Parts: sequence; C-alpha cells; structure tokens
Amino acid sequence: MKIFEPFSLSGLALKNKIVMAPMTRSRAIGNIPNPLMKQYYSQRSGAGLILSEATAVSANGTGYPRIPGAYTEEQIAGWKNVAEGVHAKGGRFFVQLFHTGRVSAALNLPQGGETIAPSVVPLTEMEMYTDQKGMQPHDIPREMTLGDIRQVQDEYVEASKGLIEAGIDGIEIHSANGYLLDQFLDPKTNLRTDPYGGDYKGRARFTLETTQKVADTIGPENVGIRFSPYGVFNGMSGNFEDLVELYTYLAQKLSKMGIAYIHIADQRAAMAAPEFATQIWKTMGENFNGTMMGGGDVDTAEKAEELLNDGYDLVYIGRPFIANPNLVEKLRNKEALTPLDPDKLYSPGSEGYIDWAS
Repeated sequence: MKIFEPFSLSGLALKNKIVMAPMTRSRAIGNIPNPLMKQYYSQRSGAGLILSEATAVSANGTGYPRIPGAYTEEQIAGWKNVAEGVHAKGGRFFVQLFHTGRVSAALNLPQGGETIAPSVVPLTEMEMYTDQKGMQPHDIPREMTLGDIRQVQDEYVEASKGLIEAGIDGIEIHSANGYLLDQFLDPKTNLRTDPYGGDYKGRARFTLETTQKVADTIGPENVGIRFSPYGVFNGMSGNFEDLVELYTYLAQKLSKMGIAYIHIADQRAAMAAPEFATQIWKTMGENFNGTMMGGGDVDTAEKAEELLNDGYDLVYIGRPFIANPNLVEKLRNKEALTPLDPDKLYSPGSEGYIDWAS
C-alpha cells in the first residue's frame, strides 16, 4: 500500500506517509517539555513524521494548563531531549508552534502573561479548564496593537530559530482551530480596520507575514502550516462569504514562499464540525506547489489510502496513536486497536500516556 511507502518531505526522508497528528496532552508541568514527554513521543516513532502538541511561542500564548512552550532556554532544551529520543528510533519530529490568543484564562498564563487577540471579541461559547478553579470563563482579550503584532511575529521567529538549532527537524505554524492566527483569518473575530483586517487579503496578512519571517530565518523547507477551513472549534464561524477566496490566496502566497507543506485539519469527526461546503483541500492543493497533508477519522490503512487517492500526499492520524504507540505496525498487520481512556487525556501523570503496551 502507498501509505507505508517512504516519502521525501522537501528533502527530509520519511519512512512512511503516516503523520502523528498534534494532540494536546497537558503533561508539560511548568510549561517545560520533560522526560515523560520524551518517552511518549519516542514510543510513537513508527510514524513517518511526528507533529508535537501545540507549543506556545510566549507567555501570552499559553492559555491552557500544562502545555509546553518554546520561549525559554529550559523549554528549548526540553524539546531537544524529546527530539533526540525520536531520532534515536529513526523518527522525524516537527514542533507545532501556536499562540492561543483569546482562547485563554488568566489562571493558566505564566507570570506576566496577558490575553491578546485581533479584536475585543471574547470566546463565550465555551469555558476554559484551570487546575486551580476548574472551568472558568475565557478572558476578555485586549486588542493587539501594531507593536504587539510585530512582537508576536518575532516570538515565532525566535522560537523557530531556537528549536532548529536544538536539532528539531522542522516547525509547523498553527493557523487553525480558533487560535490566534486563525482569529485573524475569520471575520467573526477580526474586526480590525487597519491593514490586518477588512477583506481576505488584509485578514491573511498576519499569517503570511509570520510564515515568511519564519521561513526566512530557518529555511522554507523546514516550515509547514496548519489550517482548518470550515472549522467551528473555539467559537469560529465555520463559513463566511470570502472563505474560498481567502484560502485560495493563502495557498498561492505560501506556494511562492516554497514552504514544505500545508496541513488541512478536518474537524468533522473529532470536533463535530459541519460538512465542508466545498472541496477546499483540492482548491488549495491546485494552488500550492508542495506537499498536502490531510486526515480525520482515520483508523485503518484503507481509510488512509483513500485520502492518498483523493489527492493528499501525507495522512495524519490522531487519537488512535494515543493508546497504540505501535499504530503503524498494527495498521500494517490489520490488528485491532486499543481504545484510549478519555478520562486521562489531559491528566498530569503517566497513566493513559506512556503505559500502553508497545
């Protein structure tokens, strides 16, 4: 089957076309990658490529409890240790970088952190978990100034530079699932009237500038990006008037940058999003001269193969990897998959994390 064949990702040799999706697991005590996380990722090195859980580029971007960052020397050293574990088992490892924007509660922010967003549009459709007080309302964000925009872009650049210097194979920029870059793309959460708002070209400016600055610093071949068109997670619109024009424009501009891949997050299964109104992944693929990655509800090799036949080059798989560290082998041998324990998805310890049979 094609899914088990090797693949060259902008010159990076992958042993198969299966990607372990980025999944928040909340084991980074003090927001620092630790030996427990090294063991977790190393156990899953059978994937052609592992994408880390979403990793904050600054204290301001750390809206969830116990998520890792990449903005201190200690955090970078932690990721270096994780990557060494994956590499020792022949795997490849990208760190996904994000900023939570309005998806944040003050109790989860490190000292000095502040909730900022494109506009003063709080997330009211859901609450945020905190270790101290359980579920809490999301913060009301402060609208970002032009200086804030430049600062966040610099934070992406510095985090990317530090990670690549530490031996990580590449960076995925998270512009999906309702986080800061996605908040700029969506007219529901971007009410700006300056050059970073308005029509789709203005709303795309922050994501494109950020990606260009990262690519200029670490090389476009080391950069991927994730989008979630038609996604509704974290209170996003799901659909809007110029969505197709926006994502077509993004694909065209990113193609000129020469980045490694575009990753399409499909929220229909895991996040109860509605059906795609168009075949947006094909529209983007037709306008992007690079690798296209997709997935969603994949738990057999046959389902993965269908996505390859539908035009994707790589297939991400998420939750099946949690309880099946040897997932690739199980898919190849058509073995039954072990179900995960949903009560331990975000707990702080090793249970439901590294204690699965491998």
